Amino acid sequence: MKLRIISVGHKMPAWVETACAEYIKRMPREMTIEMVEIKPDKRAAGKQSPQVQEAEAKRILEAAGKDYLVALDERGASVTTLQLADRMKTWLTGGRDVSLVIGGADGLHADVKARADWLWSLSALTLPHGMVRVLLSEQLYRAWSVINGHPYHRE
Repeated sequence: MKLRIISVGHKMPAWVETACAEYIKRMPREMTIEMVEIKPDKRAAGKQSPQVQEAEAKRILEAAGKDYLVALDERGASVTTLQLADRMKTWLTGGRDVSLVIGGADGLHADVKARADWLWSLSALTLPHGMVRVLLSEQLYRAWSVINGHPYHRE
């Protein structure tokens, strides 16, 4: 199974790249993480937030294809690490790759949320995109470690 982190944004600071790379390399071959960057749409020529979101949504949905789609949204479900591990077990048996979407500065278009199989909230706080990438990469690794009885996670 492949986990795709589809993130609107590019040119992340070195600390984000380094931290994400650390967790990505820890993942096993049977559950790899791939970072997919979607170029943000420009707010040039009078484009408003809805047009920007729509343009980004098309690229997000194209990148996700037929994957199980998880949209990160502050209004989504809050879960514990153990609950995330249970979801990950379900993903493993589901036979589909999983795409986890981090929206752009203008947020996610309604089409992405409607297509999502799960809306997940990492936090009620608004977080910088780089921080979300790191947090998400770490939590995916942590959930995998729970499933496999690895001592990384302690209860």
